[in-house]
Amino acid sequence: MPQQESRVKKSLLNARVNLIFYFLTLVLSFFSRKIFLDTLGADFVGLTVTLQNLLGFLNLAELGIGSAIGYVLYKPLFDHDEGKINEIISVFGYLYRWIGFIILGAGLVLACFLPLIFPNTQFEIGIIFFAYFAFLASSLIGYFANYKQTLLGADQKNYVVTAYFQTANIVKVLIQIASAYYTGSYYLWASIELIFGIIYSIILNWKIKQVYPWLRSEVRLGKQLFKKYPEVMKYTKQLFVHKMGGFIQWQTTPFLIYAFVSLQTVAYYGNYTIIVDKINSFISNFLDSTGAGVGSLIAEGNRDKEYRVFWELLAIRFFVSGAVMFSIFMLIEPFISLWLGFEYVLPRMVLIIILINFFLNLTRGATDQFIYGHGLFYDTWSPIVESSIYIIVAIIGGHFLGLKGVLLGATVSLTLVIGCWKPYFLFTKGFKMPVVKYWIGWSKYILLISLSGVLTYYLVSLIPLTLPYKNWLSWIVYAVVTTFSIIIVELTFLLLFTQGMRDFVRRIIK
Repeated sequence: MPQQESRVKKSLLNARVNLIFYFLTLVLSFFSRKIFLDTLGADFVGLTVTLQNLLGFLNLAELGIGSAIGYVLYKPLFDHDEGKINEIISVFGYLYRWIGFIILGAGLVLACFLPLIFPNTQFEIGIIFFAYFAFLASSLIGYFANYKQTLLGADQKNYVVTAYFQTANIVKVLIQIASAYYTGSYYLWASIELIFGIIYSIILNWKIKQVYPWLRSEVRLGKQLFKKYPEVMKYTKQLFVHKMGGFIQWQTTPFLIYAFVSLQTVAYYGNYTIIVDKINSFISNFLDSTGAGVGSLIAEGNRDKEYRVFWELLAIRFFVSGAVMFSIFMLIEPFISLWLGFEYVLPRMVLIIILINFFLNLTRGATDQFIYGHGLFYDTWSPIVESSIYIIVAIIGGHFLGLKGVLLGATVSLTLVIGCWKPYFLFTKGFKMPVVKYWIGWSKYILLISLSGVLTYYLVSLIPLTLPYKNWLSWIVYAVVTTFSIIIVELTFLLLFTQGMRDFVRRIIK
């Protein structure tokens, strides 16, 4: 019982810290986006997004080592084995140092091709190179200096990382806003990005020493210790392939939009994704705060308790994703119109596809946590199939349908691989149960969420509200009524008809 209480307490603390910083960064993101678009221009915003995604390709060299180390740490953390933890972190530091050198070399090679990647832009090549190397240097700091933060995540203390990282990020963006507004300098904006990467690293490592005064990682001993932990390389190889699947989908989307539509459309699409991704990031951080707790629960070895907790976590994910998806559908278009102007509103079908992908990614989290907790990484064919489906559908769709077609690539691949295969894999190999139990529960949740949306849409239409496009006050009133209505209707349905939601509410009350 004490161990369970500790897991719940840490999960709630992670969630609370994420909640606070989510709202702070959410408001700042919308304000800063408007300033950057007005002062630096949509093309520069699109350029920075594209450069960051280019560097995302280089980060593929990380190979999934961080995830493998996190999994290997669950057992020694559960047993409070400080000696073993020191050895594992030493191995991690050794591996990350080599990855940092590989990314540095690949980054220098990629820099040679920047003039070919951006042949027809309004920017001089100097600012493209400057921004690129600022982003590259910031990324390398994580490999050479910040590797110990993985221990905080595995120990359910990710709130420490969140608090310091988000605080540094908020100060950074405020200074970038000031620099953009008063100087409009691209060079200064990129310089601030790098400076705060260094500041965050110094503060983070100081805090880690406070939290774990006994931590004595020796990177130079990592090579010898690496042989002592062969499972690290085994899981790393498997996780690399899985990481590549998700990477290809989300990192290549801006390039495909740029290729089939325009650089300006990357920025317009980014206006939507900055909203959806912020919400998705908050919810994922809020719900993923239970991830390390799931690993600890599985290390405990109680299969029945695992299964009950799985349905609790799935219930809350369906509840949150359903309510948020409905609210975004009702509110995002008038929000974009009031925030940036009606000309930035994308077609309704684009919004629907974005929301379907949002729902699939958010609801997959419970399955992913238990697959990760069980160490079920050996289905390495699945991300290859997922990536192949995505690329084929996105290219064909992009050619014929433009932006909508590119986004459909993610929809099809997520539905087939993440929606169908992963639950089957977890139930047959992890829970040792027939997957039909999952599909019965999943179908019930989908039906209840759909009914909630239809009923709420009807109820809201009966309330005499001013159209949300009129002004910010009308939008806020409409948003409050819509959001509270879907929450009440959906929560009522799930409490009445699902055991998972009743168990979750009972646990929180307790």
